[in-house]
Amino acid sequence: MPTNTTQRLSTPEPARLPALIHIPAGWFVMGCDTGQDNEKPVHRVWVDEFLLAACQVTNAEYARFVRDTSSLPPPFWGDPAFNDPDQPVVGVSWHDAIRYCEWLSASNGPHFRLPTEAEWERAARGGKEAALFPWGDGPPQSLPQYNARCAAHWKTGPEPVALAEPNAYGLFNMCDNVHEWCSDWYSPTYYADSPERDPRGPEAGERRASRRGSWRHHVKMSRCAARSSIPPDFKYADYGFRVACDVRNAAPR
Repeated sequence: MPTNTTQRLSTPEPARLPALIHIPAGWFVMGCDTGQDNEKPVHRVWVDEFLLAACQVTNAEYARFVRDTSSLPPPFWGDPAFNDPDQPVVGVSWHDAIRYCEWLSASNGPHFRLPTEAEWERAARGGKEAALFPWGDGPPQSLPQYNARCAAHWKTGPEPVALAEPNAYGLFNMCDNVHEWCSDWYSPTYYADSPERDPRGPEAGERRASRRGSWRHHVKMSRCAARSSIPPDFKYADYGFRVACDVRNAAPR
């Protein structure tokens, strides 16, 4: 890891569109019978096609936003455990993530946003219906690369994006590295009455939904259905995000 990345982050590369992966429309089984209560009841959900960034937003990408908008950098910006240009940006609130999406949309044309919980879970599964993880039902510890990666890297911060194997859709780090903000308000009982087509969460709440595992956890990888949430103004060292885009809004203006 570079020992002096603050200077590198202050002169980012020109803004460019993130690599986007097409997630096809379709039905999938959302939730998990063996998971926590907030993952029940298991139910079938239709999600329209959309585009999702292959990787989490990195420090290098976020640096351009900070410079162009004269925004305050995240609280961990100067910490060498978190400021490698290729690491996912952390310490961003839900509001920060929304502002980044608005800036990226204005800069490039397509309308970027955060994914919904339903979109995120469908994408994480990679087409594997009802599997616990993107690779199947085996626990993370059963993967040959899991112990090597966790022992060598995730002690004080996340690893650079795209080092692990992608899932079947070509998405990296869908169940590990840092938590990712979703667009939805969070309710632990939402699944009991959520619509079956393109659910977008409750209309109001106190916490915003998030997904995936974290470098801070003892078990670094989460199940596809695992849910989490925090208040939208919190800035944690294991919270980042990736951007989504509707297919119909993907063409530059």
